[in-house]
Amino acid sequence: MFSRVFGAGFYYKTFMRPQSMWQLYEHLIRGSAGFGTAPNKPDPDQYEHTNAHCDVLVAGAGPAGLVSALVAARSGTRVIIADDGIEPGGYLLRSTESIHGRPAIDWVGQIVDELRGYDDVTFLTKSTVFGYYDHNFLTIAERLDDQGQQREWRIRAKQVVLAQGAIERPLVFCNNDRPGVMLAAAVSEYVNRYAVRPGKCAVVFTNNDSAYQAAIDLHEAGVTVAAVVDSRQAGAGDVAGVVEEARIPILQSHVVWDVAGRRSVTGVRIARWDGNPASTVNHSIDIACDLLVMSGGCNTWDDSLDCFVPGQTSQNSVSAGACNGKWTLADCLADGARAGREVIHALGLKAADVELPMVVTRSANPLQALWRVPALSNPDRCPKQFVDFQTDTSVADIRLAFREGYRNIEHVKRYTALGFGTDQGKLGNINGMAVLAETLGASIPEVGTTTFRPPYTPVSFGVCAGESVGDLYDPVRKTAMHEWHVTAGAEFENVGQWRRPWYFPKRGEDLHASVARECQATRRSLGIMDASTLGKIDVCGPDAVTFLERIYTHDVGKMENGRCAYGILLGEDGMVMDDGVMARIDDDRFYLTTTTGGAANVMSWLESWQQTEWPELDVYMTSLTDHFSTIAVAGPNSRRLLQKVGCDIDLDSAHFPFMRVRAAKLAGLPVQLFRVSFSGELAFEVNVDSNYALAMWHALMVAGQTFDITPYGTEAMHVLRAEKGFVIVGQDTDGSVTPVDLGMNWMLSKNKDFLGKRSLSRPDSLRENRKQLVGLLAEDSTTVIPEGAQLVNDLSAPEPVPMCGHVSSSYMSACLGYPIALALAESGRSRRNEIVYAWSSGNEPIPARIVSPVFYDPKNERQND
Repeated sequence: MFSRVFGAGFYYKTFMRPQSMWQLYEHLIRGSAGFGTAPNKPDPDQYEHTNAHCDVLVAGAGPAGLVSALVAARSGTRVIIADDGIEPGGYLLRSTESIHGRPAIDWVGQIVDELRGYDDVTFLTKSTVFGYYDHNFLTIAERLDDQGQQREWRIRAKQVVLAQGAIERPLVFCNNDRPGVMLAAAVSEYVNRYAVRPGKCAVVFTNNDSAYQAAIDLHEAGVTVAAVVDSRQAGAGDVAGVVEEARIPILQSHVVWDVAGRRSVTGVRIARWDGNPASTVNHSIDIACDLLVMSGGCNTWDDSLDCFVPGQTSQNSVSAGACNGKWTLADCLADGARAGREVIHALGLKAADVELPMVVTRSANPLQALWRVPALSNPDRCPKQFVDFQTDTSVADIRLAFREGYRNIEHVKRYTALGFGTDQGKLGNINGMAVLAETLGASIPEVGTTTFRPPYTPVSFGVCAGESVGDLYDPVRKTAMHEWHVTAGAEFENVGQWRRPWYFPKRGEDLHASVARECQATRRSLGIMDASTLGKIDVCGPDAVTFLERIYTHDVGKMENGRCAYGILLGEDGMVMDDGVMARIDDDRFYLTTTTGGAANVMSWLESWQQTEWPELDVYMTSLTDHFSTIAVAGPNSRRLLQKVGCDIDLDSAHFPFMRVRAAKLAGLPVQLFRVSFSGELAFEVNVDSNYALAMWHALMVAGQTFDITPYGTEAMHVLRAEKGFVIVGQDTDGSVTPVDLGMNWMLSKNKDFLGKRSLSRPDSLRENRKQLVGLLAEDSTTVIPEGAQLVNDLSAPEPVPMCGHVSSSYMSACLGYPIALALAESGRSRRNEIVYAWSSGNEPIPARIVSPVFYDPKNERQND
């Protein structure tokens, strides 16, 4: 017997969904033959995501899965059982077997009713477990209604029972792709479950006992069964007697080698066969029919069963039922109970007793390996024998791949497109491997399998996206002070999913006027900025120093407690990846900041190296980006502001110098106070618990009225930092810039190794004409050079004019009284005072002079005050 199978009707030729995913509507089933059509209506956008945990997840609600779930539920565990059918039962929904003298489907109803009665059991029907990932993480696509509403379940399970059944294998013979050639399990499903007769006169072709049941089902439904063609010499077990009682002829040691008809089956050609794969068939017999029912066994592997079965699992899971090579109902029930007991014992619990029903099982004869039916004539010139019905890969294609020199199954797959379809080869790959094995003179295990890609069944992009559509496509992150900024009339920009204040216009001000006022107010007296979006990572543990020494380029171990340092991270290619301030809080604790857009990437980078390359290091990372808010106060009066609002530590430079961090109480609240500056002014950054950030902001704003405190946004921040020549990673760098290109040689330790250091010695990294960070001043002292403009040395050069760099940042500096720009120019540092031309689309070339990138306070006197 076979559990839930794929391949109902013409699924494999029309790309229709498998029968187990169909809704129970007879008119759809009756009209299923033929080619499918692409949808022409808008996507409903009705998708949900939900997360869940359970003790036991059971994939598949056939007989084995139901018994496994029952053992787990009676043992008091949290159980989720999922099945892709519209109702549980698996193959029993189409079976005519009896349990205790009643139809098997009645037993299914009894078990399902008990399972639904447990509070800790979640029953998911119309739900496909389509992915199984590391650490028992599984994904399920649940179809909620007929209008396309779906939900993705993301589940962590302590134990998993895989009871997904087995896939019935087609047989390979000439013209086996004709409409009207169907799998035996699909035929029984049509007849017994939907009362649909798929033909008027049928021939059944098999190498195992299961297809005999399809012959019986067709006969009882009033369909003429012209013959059962069995490739085996010994024939079937007890079920053969039932077929003979129905006066259905059984042709043993015979095969169907060809199909007559083009648009539909009109007949089959049958011949005697001695069982030798190398021999050809002869003495063909023609039988008229409009339906050919076939079964080649199931696509699992065991030498005694000629099928694959699961090997040793690498996760907390067990397999049960047909997928484990158990074909009879009695064996499936017993195997399901065993699997249930195993997972319960693995949880450290005592398994509950489950009395299995008595099932009368007919005797069965072994399956005969039949991978390809020999042709009556030259096998290389016979009609096509299809192996993969989606990609139309045939036996001749696999043999051609062999003649072309392909021996590995993965190479043959790519040469022939075997298994490239939406079913990933579930229906045809085993036959394809067997044909290759026959051609190579090897065994099927020696040939091996191809790599199956997830998802297991086709899943819509919508269910994977969930509710992330429209306005919800990208998360919107807001700081604790966001509503204050809105009330203050701020214009916002999106930075790494954060809504950041761009500028704070007063009545009648445009962007440029507002930014000029904010910059001048900060340089003259006092500015305040919400810098909460910066990434913040706590790194601690006995090996924190060792770990960070390998990640960052400077000498981390030489930092004293309470000391801050500017730090950069390089990729393995030696290019600047991110930057920020590192503070050493204690001997084994560091506080790192990152760029706003790079926070998640840096966190992932750190965890990746720690988990995969240096797992022996005792170090832990925690993201604090949302936990702490950062308020930057900058300007000559910033120290006086903190003193006025109430600070319990001495803020004078002698006691709290530049690039230091101190724990303090400010306005009665505990804070981490950083003496750092991204503006070049005397500045402090207040890190406070986000729950109290808005209160801290209010306190600073009220106390700052004395100093004409001015909130400033990201645009003013960019102007202030550009005046100082401070770079923005991702704006002044583009993934091809080294620290040396930025003039940061002083950041590179000579005493240690670090990520990316070796790449800095590559010939390309040492080229003298690399692009280097420089400043640019327009020759007319009035033109703001467009960002992104390309730099040209000689306007008279023939086209295409060679470019020597580009402008990365450009602003009008109200504090300096003229526009400034930063650029990356070839050999830039050795070209001071040279003239280049900034050229952008639609504009005249702008003459500009290469100067130092530091335009304001080059000796850093203001920030060190």
